[in-house]
Amino acid sequence: MLDQVIKLFSIPIHYDLDLMTQNQSLEQLTASIITNTSEVLNQEQPDCLIVQGDTTTTFSTSLAAFYHHIPVAHVEAGLRTYEKSAPFPEEINRRMTSCIADWHFTPTECARDALIKECYPSSHIFVVGNTVIDALLSIIHKARDQEKNLIQRFPMLQDNKRMLLVTGHRRENFGSAFQSICYSIKHIAQQNPNLEIIYPVHLNPNVQEPVYKILSGQPNIHLIEPQDYLSFVWLLDRSYLVLTDSGGVQEEAPSLGKPVLVMRNTTERPEAIDAGVACLVGTNQQMICHSVQKLLDDETSYKAMSQIQNPYGDGTSSIQIADLLTKNLA
Repeated sequence: MLDQVIKLFSIPIHYDLDLMTQNQSLEQLTASIITNTSEVLNQEQPDCLIVQGDTTTTFSTSLAAFYHHIPVAHVEAGLRTYEKSAPFPEEINRRMTSCIADWHFTPTECARDALIKECYPSSHIFVVGNTVIDALLSIIHKARDQEKNLIQRFPMLQDNKRMLLVTGHRRENFGSAFQSICYSIKHIAQQNPNLEIIYPVHLNPNVQEPVYKILSGQPNIHLIEPQDYLSFVWLLDRSYLVLTDSGGVQEEAPSLGKPVLVMRNTTERPEAIDAGVACLVGTNQQMICHSVQKLLDDETSYKAMSQIQNPYGDGTSSIQIADLLTKNLA
């Protein structure tokens, strides 16, 4: 799933740790990352390690760097829900990475304030926006320019029909909550036969099994394989609204004026909620269905949420981070 992003942004890769195995546990993944990353750190002896976000790779690699006395710079730092299991394991990954990091690059003032409250030194915290916006803005024009080619990949889409884009893969939703999400999508499809629902299905078997069991066979639900970033950005730009449990999509969609309904009970990205361009709807079927239907039927509510407001930066985060690190490492 990462290879297509590497290709799109022409990123040269010097090491492939080949970490992924079928349905591996978090314990196995964490141990593999620390062991394999340590070998790379021994060879390269870098002046600094840059990690991003809240993945298990982020925390485990930071811990390996700490063991090797290598400074860590954390991009997208300071996001918090203060609920250990939501998102799981990302909330704890991010908090433990903060404990290790020497420099914290936060997307917003809210994230900066969270770190200061936790007693991290303000002189090592920098508000720079989020690099996901850099990526989005660098690709969106390319996606629009290639629309004639991209639209051929999605023959189910019609200009006279609105499209709901769905993403769902969070670990804390696995099980009954994820089944509730699937039944919600099915109900929305049945109540709105002229609505096309596009769902790029994550490869995790805990996602694939309930999705295909519950949603297959519904004519206006299109279950497709995970998309390369260019195609996904085009679908996001083409959508009418977005139903997701993803973190990054909560930042990307408002940048394109797309209302976001977040299928989680809490979020580490409250800025979009506060700006009125995203709304928490949880995993309750009635709540999800009601919220989607309201945006489909109520033009005033839709317009209020589709005003482009981007609290996550102006697309210059990467340049700011590079400049700040250059100065701090000099």
